[in-house]
Amino acid sequence: MSHSESHSLKQSDHHDESHGSVKSYLIGFVLSVILTIIPFYMVMSGDFSKVTTLWSIVTLAIVQIWVHLKYFLHLNFTTADGRASTFSFLFSALIIVMVVGLSVWIIYESNAMMMY
Repeated sequence: MSHSESHSLKQSDHHDESHGSVKSYLIGFVLSVILTIIPFYMVMSGDFSKVTTLWSIVTLAIVQIWVHLKYFLHLNFTTADGRASTFSFLFSALIIVMVVGLSVWIIYESNAMMMY
């Protein structure tokens, strides 16, 4: 077996391991749809208080983020590779939140200073 054949076999083995099954994608899709319909219904019906609706939307959004990370991005803590990928993702998310949050804060403070 040549070097390129063995390299392509190693790549295809690794490639198959990183993707989920159709069942996994369907579970993720169904959960995502449910987690979208519930807050949509709460807002459209108007049967709930604003505080309840707001906290439900935030909670279900966090759960939906977890569903996307688990079922679509396949981030997990079960393997060393999974832990490294998860920590890389969390670090990237932290940097993005800091950049956006601090930018909004700077713009808000600049606007407040200009108004005096």
